[in-house]
Amino acid sequence: MILTIAAAAASHIRFEDLGLSPVALDLGFFTLKWYSLAYLAGILIGYWYLLKLIRQPGAPMARRHADDMIFYATLGIIIGGRLAYVLFYQPEILQHPLDIFKLWNGGMSFHGGVIGVSLGILYLARKEGLSWLRVHDYVACCVPFGLFFGRLANFVNGELWGKETDVPWAMVFPTGGPFARHPSQLYEAVLEGLLLFLILWFAFWKTKARYQPGKLVGIFLLGYGLARFSVEFFREADVQLLEFAHRTGLHMGQWLTLPMIVGGLYLIATAKGRRVRVEPTAGSASVS
Repeated sequence: MILTIAAAAASHIRFEDLGLSPVALDLGFFTLKWYSLAYLAGILIGYWYLLKLIRQPGAPMARRHADDMIFYATLGIIIGGRLAYVLFYQPEILQHPLDIFKLWNGGMSFHGGVIGVSLGILYLARKEGLSWLRVHDYVACCVPFGLFFGRLANFVNGELWGKETDVPWAMVFPTGGPFARHPSQLYEAVLEGLLLFLILWFAFWKTKARYQPGKLVGIFLLGYGLARFSVEFFREADVQLLEFAHRTGLHMGQWLTLPMIVGGLYLIATAKGRRVRVEPTAGSASVS
């Protein structure tokens, strides 16, 4: 049996042969990982794109609001992403509360990051008198950048690999045993990152979706939800949640995605009814 598995895996791509390393820069006294760079790239490029979006007529916020938004979004991603991971994926960390702050050991939940960013948007909108739903629309268009780079970082780290398979592009990951597996991180990078960005790009630039509050964020929620739900069928469940997946029939990620799909459908279906005359938002520092 072992020889059969080894023979089958030998015909597939071996992750080690790609020459990838989780570390982007190692100076001895300082180590910079690709995962950290992925977060930075997602946030900075997302911020650049947000500035491009709000320069269009009828934007729901000014440049000074976008500057504040990047701060709240970063906090939301880190705090929300980490807390949700601990609660839903590895609650045993709560037995050692200080371990919650050990972000360098990994463990972030996208669903928690979404909640954290949403809370940041709600705070900013209430503080500045902005339309919270329309701000969500614009921010949602920027999120696929972070998803794309984050999934690429997962791949470079050789983590969150897929289920066993014999497809020609299957890979043998160092921590995945002798089995060839789906490179599910790349599936997610393409679907959640590239494809979702293109869909939102078309909706923003080629349609009137940005004038229908909730439509763009609804498209994002539905698109991400469907992409994540689908790829999870090819992705191996987290080790600590294997029993949960067998018992419920779905991965934790799929259960957490269901409310996103339902919410996305609702926002898209009701968006036209929320359309109102859109006036630009004026700020003391700029006018969008």
